[in-house]
Amino acid sequence: MNSLKISNRLVSVGIITAGLIALSLPFVASAETLYRQLQLGMSGGDVSTLQIFLAKDATIYPQGLVTGYFGFLTKSAVSNFQSRNGLETVGRVGPLTMALINSQMNGDTTSPWISAVSVSLSNTQASLAWNTNENAAAVVYYSSSPLSATEGSPTSAVTVGGTSLLVHTDLRSTHSATITGLSPNTTYYYVVYVRDGSGNESMTWPATFHTSN
Repeated sequence: MNSLKISNRLVSVGIITAGLIALSLPFVASAETLYRQLQLGMSGGDVSTLQIFLAKDATIYPQGLVTGYFGFLTKSAVSNFQSRNGLETVGRVGPLTMALINSQMNGDTTSPWISAVSVSLSNTQASLAWNTNENAAAVVYYSSSPLSATEGSPTSAVTVGGTSLLVHTDLRSTHSATITGLSPNTTYYYVVYVRDGSGNESMTWPATFHTSN
């Protein structure tokens, strides 16, 4: 029915390069673990660990200072991290933020699972919605021709044909996208692609929808 040559129904792939939209997400891994909640005014080695983690992404912690003291710059960086990952931007490391940071610092290797994909149609647009079991960014690929993909080694690109729609770069577990400018009474092929904060990726097997007259 289509020309996508990938053996698994749900595909986990390597690092994004040309051919996929580069999402601005942190890629972090270390052997450290935070054991207590952290907030403004606290100090210690675990604060330094937190700062080292945050500094790996300049869009989250542009100053990159590792002082061991939880000051206002660190608070702002924590807020940026929380915003990026769909958490309440309180600027302190509470239980949810600590769990997410620990999972990323210790090399989360589990790809997000995509579920409950639904499509609502009109004659010129399609509205898609789906869930993931963890927070992830998302892209939709679509085409009126069968989609094709090339899957390489874990360190090479997976390139998906068709038109790409960047859904969002922030990390969420509930996703929606609307594709506009479609042709009436036409069959389209589409793929949903997601990536979590540790760079683990998944995509659905191509499915189709048919616009109305």
